[in-house]
Amino acid sequence: MDFKDSDTIPGPRTEDRLPQTAQAAVKIVIVGGFGVGKTTMVGSVSEIRPLTTEETMTQAGIGVDDNFGSDTKTATTVAMDFGRISITEKLVLYLFGTPGQERFWFLWNGLFEGALGAVVLIDTRRLEVSFDVIGRLEERGVPFVVAVNSFPDAPRYPIEELRQALDLPPEIPIVECDARRRASSRDTLMTLMRFLHSLAMTGALT
Repeated sequence: MDFKDSDTIPGPRTEDRLPQTAQAAVKIVIVGGFGVGKTTMVGSVSEIRPLTTEETMTQAGIGVDDNFGSDTKTATTVAMDFGRISITEKLVLYLFGTPGQERFWFLWNGLFEGALGAVVLIDTRRLEVSFDVIGRLEERGVPFVVAVNSFPDAPRYPIEELRQALDLPPEIPIVECDARRRASSRDTLMTLMRFLHSLAMTGALT
């Protein structure tokens, strides 16, 4: 499309503009295996209209993508999800949701750049898909918390059993959440921010 000098390029919607009181912004990544609720979390908590890169799932993914427990899922993120939430008048979080299928994990490297921390969403029906996710964060030195997304038919386990199964040290927070609910997703992000603050206070956050 060609624009003339007199043409006006539309700006962001009023509700999407960054608050004038914002003084600091933090990049947070929402990670997890396929179908664990990353797009749902970004969409539920974002104060702006979220950017999604979902595409319709096709026959080409059969035998490649592990969709056990997500049989009714018809679309999948192929690049990233993006949203924003103001934690205080001065602090804003930029949220980046990663693609879940392993064939798109090469995109994670770029999404991790500049991220202060991460939320690892897990589904207890497919706990094994979280192992590689957590391993990648540990390799990159990205601090994270684990959020157990509440699926209606998912088994529930005591937090300490999950910690042992995921081989996580006691200082890593594990919380339950419902990614569909804004308040629950926000509480999860607040848990991450408190964890990052504690690391900063002890000099462990670089």
